[in-house]
Order: sequence, then C-alpha cells, then structure tokens
Amino acid sequence: MIKYIKRKDLEDDKYDACIENSIQSRIYAFSWYLDIVADNWDVLVLDDYDAVMPIIWSQKYLIKYIAQPPFCQQLGVFSLDEISEEIQQNFIAKIPLKYLKVQLVFNSKNLIIKKNLRVNYVLDLSNEYSEVKKQFSKGRKHAIKVAEKNCLTIKDVKISSLIEIQKQHYNYIISETKLKNLAIALINKNKGEVLGVFKDDVLIGGGFFIKSKSRIIYLYSSFNADGRKYQAASFLINYVIQKNIKSNFYLDFEGGNLPNIGKFYRSFGAEQEDYSFLERTLL
Repeated sequence: MIKYIKRKDLEDDKYDACIENSIQSRIYAFSWYLDIVADNWDVLVLDDYDAVMPIIWSQKYLIKYIAQPPFCQQLGVFSLDEISEEIQQNFIAKIPLKYLKVQLVFNSKNLIIKKNLRVNYVLDLSNEYSEVKKQFSKGRKHAIKVAEKNCLTIKDVKISSLIEIQKQHYNYIISETKLKNLAIALINKNKGEVLGVFKDDVLIGGGFFIKSKSRIIYLYSSFNADGRKYQAASFLINYVIQKNIKSNFYLDFEGGNLPNIGKFYRSFGAEQEDYSFLERTLL
C-alpha cells in the first residue's frame, strides 16, 4: 500500500535507510539534502519504507504545484528491491490531485515514461588512467595541454568565491543561500569539496563536487574569461579523474541536454545516461 506522508510525520531513519540502500540511490533524495534545497516536501511511501518517492512542492497564490528543486537532478522512485513498472506507475497515480501542476524528474534506473527523456553523462573511473585518457577526444587532450603549459594549479576554495565569479560572468541566477548551505553540509559530512583553479595565484574558476555511493557529481562550476582562455574546466575535470582513478566511482557530469555541454562531456569519453521527466497539468 502506498501512503502519502507529510514531512513532519516522516520516520527519517527508515526513509534515509531506504535511500541509502536502494537500487537507485542518489544523494539528492536524503532527508537532510532535501531539507536544504526544497522549501516543502513530503513522501509517498510503499508499505514499511520498502520504496519511497519524495514529492517536492511549492505554492503560488492558491495554486500548489510540484517542481524539481535546485541542485537536485534526479529523484523519482527509490526501492530496496526491483519493482515493476506497474508499481512505479502506481506511485504516479498516488500524487494528490491538489497539485494542479506537476513537473517531476525521475532517476535513470526508473522504468517509467520512455518519452520526455533528458540526458546526463557519466564516466567510469574503474580503469587505469591511461585507458580512460585514450577515450578523450583530440581537442580535449589539446585543451589539457594548454592548461598545463600555463601552469594552472588547484586548491580548495570557498563556494562563495565561485558564486562571485558566476555573478560577474554568467547571466543566470542561482539559489545562492541554498548552494552555500549545501556546501557547508556536504563538506561537514566529508561528502563534498570545492576546488578552485588558479593562474599565477589568481582564482579563474572552479567546481563543487559531491561524493556519495558510486558517484562523484559535478554539481556546480563557474569560470571567468581567463578560466575559459586557459582551459580551466578541462584541467579541473582531468584533475578529478586522476585523483579518483581506479575506484568504484563514476564521474557524474550532471548535465548534457544542451548540445554544446553534451559535446564537452562526451569529449572525456563519458557515456550517455537518460532519465525521464513527467509533466502534467490540471489547470
């Protein structure tokens, strides 16, 4: 039986144990993570937390709607054992009709909704670095050489430093407070690191990486004009690959829908991983 449980009534230990041990485990779905990135969330629960589906919702005027929170690429159904497509469809059917608009992103291991696919890229880090590097495109190898010739270096930085670069050099707005709180929580749990790329001791960009289960997720990045000129992004990703090579991790690029971004990730030899997007409206 699938029940709708409000956040305040959730048994956090059971819920988080299901996320941790699920076949589809993703760090985005843990209760502490959702408490940071989601303004409101509840959960659909099968039996005694055998499977769960977090429901992230907001309200504008009198309209309640479901939408994906920031810094949270894949959610959907998480189960301790393999479950059928029918049960996964039952979760969708149990979404209350009070949510007049639904935009829900599932994870790549969910079987449902074969249309409305989105694209992600992942790179297997279990091989020797020499084998992984063979899959780099000629252009990516050249970009890394450009960075190395310019003597770029990498060291830990604060997330606020990367946010400042993003505010000055990008024309989109992020949830700054949520990103800062997320960085604090993940670093305290030894699950995250913020790496800056420097040219002559001047910060030119960097990225925020989080690690959980079998994934190292490239959650956030920003680079200034010099960062792009000196190929700082290629240098940073290559550094993370070398640092974690011959591990049981996948480097999760957390993106690829935009053609140029997808091409960049593929140039490291990353493989495509599709996941589904559900959209419905009762308005």
